[in-house]
Amino acid sequence: MTMDEGSPEAGAGAGVAGRRGTGSGGEGVVPRGGGAGGGGRPPARVVVVDDQTVVREGIVMLLGLLPGIEVVGAGGDGEEAVRLVAELAPDVVLMDLRMPRCDGAEATRRIRSQYPGTQVVVLTTYADDESLFPALKAGARGYLTKDAGGEEIVRAVEDVLSGDAGLSPKIQRRLLERLSEPAEATRPAEPPDGLTLRETEVIALIAEGMTNQEIARALHVSTATVKTHINNLFAKAGLKDRAQAVRYAYRHGLAQPPGRTRG
Repeated sequence: MTMDEGSPEAGAGAGVAGRRGTGSGGEGVVPRGGGAGGGGRPPARVVVVDDQTVVREGIVMLLGLLPGIEVVGAGGDGEEAVRLVAELAPDVVLMDLRMPRCDGAEATRRIRSQYPGTQVVVLTTYADDESLFPALKAGARGYLTKDAGGEEIVRAVEDVLSGDAGLSPKIQRRLLERLSEPAEATRPAEPPDGLTLRETEVIALIAEGMTNQEIARALHVSTATVKTHINNLFAKAGLKDRAQAVRYAYRHGLAQPPGRTRG
């Protein structure tokens, strides 16, 4: 989740982002934590990942006051999340979504693939389908919005460590609504060459003639994040330039040539 362009996360005040302190919430190891969990269990070892420093520090400060949780590290993007998991082997990562370099969904996918002993609970401002479903498909077992209170966070951490889903009531309702929606007559084919849904969105916008800056505004992400997606999709699809990307998008039905409509 990129919050350097006026994201609403910068003002998430009522929930965890509003409980700010002056504790050590920067990148790397955070030598602080709560007491033992209930029943004499050791506290859950947690890494916090959020790209806005003041929000990250606020979350770390809040978690340091909660029983059953020990914050062992904090980072500012998905790349740091994967590195910290490799170094610290935490029980749970509290993961923001829209971040530079590597977003939360991609970091979740890599962590669950490479380090299955670590669970991921998304903690984000966004509860829209474009954020929720890619994160869950990537392997997140919990999903909370940043208006969650301390008890809700502890419960989500305990749930995912017990093998259950740590979903806020709002997210549970959305999932039930989605399941109750009429099924589409046809499902779109899986993206070619292992492209992610976000990468297919980016290449479709390239085919529309958008610049990186225009794509960033359309997707509410940073230009750096757009460049990362472009580099990734170019590598996966074997593309050398934007002209090839446009032809690729047309050939695979990711975009329609001018004057042609989907039928």
